[in-house]
Amino acid sequence: MLGRTSLQRYLAWRFLTATFGAFAVCALIVFMVDFIEMLRQSGKTDRDIGLDKVLELTLLRLPAYTELMIMFAVLVGSIGALLQLNRKNELAVMRAGGMSVWQFLAPLALMAVLIGVFAVFVYNPVAAALRAEAEQRFATYYGRESNFLKQTGSTSWLRQDGPDGSSVMHGAAVTDGGQTLTTVTAFRFDRKGAFLERISGSEARLRPGYWEISNAYVSRAGRPPQVFEIYHLTTSLSPDRVRSALGSLISQSITELPDLIALARSSGLPASPYEVQFHLLLSRPVLLLVLVLLGATVSLRSFRSGGIQNMVTLGLGGGVGFFLAAEISRQIGMAGLVSPWVAVWVPVLAGWMIATTVLLHQEDG
Repeated sequence: MLGRTSLQRYLAWRFLTATFGAFAVCALIVFMVDFIEMLRQSGKTDRDIGLDKVLELTLLRLPAYTELMIMFAVLVGSIGALLQLNRKNELAVMRAGGMSVWQFLAPLALMAVLIGVFAVFVYNPVAAALRAEAEQRFATYYGRESNFLKQTGSTSWLRQDGPDGSSVMHGAAVTDGGQTLTTVTAFRFDRKGAFLERISGSEARLRPGYWEISNAYVSRAGRPPQVFEIYHLTTSLSPDRVRSALGSLISQSITELPDLIALARSSGLPASPYEVQFHLLLSRPVLLLVLVLLGATVSLRSFRSGGIQNMVTLGLGGGVGFFLAAEISRQIGMAGLVSPWVAVWVPVLAGWMIATTVLLHQEDG
């Protein structure tokens, strides 16, 4: 028993080493590309943005960009670890000792599930918080909206009514659960719909019944512009409505999604995007387990039989194809064409059954 436990720890360690190595390489590449992009954007603005701020923004953005890389790292890590064990004939020795493929895959599968749980309940909330902070600082430093992880290429505007007329409003970033907007622009109209004034400010905080806009610059037709330290703009919106309208879906962590789903349902708004995202996060531990099984299907062939390179290429291509199929299914679910749990879980379970069937065929013929 002691020897078996030590062997399981060894297998788990080899898998974790390969997975974290692949993740570190992916993170480094993403960091370098995003850092260069941030430098390019800094050169296009007339503001004095130092290298420290560029580095700060890049580091804040990194967890969000690398969150999806965890899946790719697990796939590459499982293939790499098993290939190393196979090349050194360690898998052959394990089989000769009476271990089946399921026994030496069990430590890898367990580590994949634990990585998935960590990614969902620790990494995702942290990445979401840092992502929101990056959007706010980008808007502050550059004085314009970040294009960071936007759902669409268009700009979102809020239309709101108040006791003294209606207005439309735009903010570069949404923080504090929908209670704060950064780099604000608003156009106010009277009760008859005639334009009254344009308001721009550095920040707007939502108070009961009005927006409190800081450093407001107000322009009116036929009058010289005025500057107000604090300007009040009436509204009937709630923080949840603001966040729902302006916040990107991917900026919501798993702890926030249940409340957003309940809010959307009670308000009569489509809840499918939030439900799909919620199931997508919940399925991540199982998805990583499937990727380990998929990696095993192309890594257990003996080196003496040849064709290992082709098998590995086939495995990586199959992984990419699996990601694409899951993404297509996710988009169908977000459009409300199928149930959210069907859109997310059917591809995962299908991948599980296919990988298990292939392994059973390879193991038992």
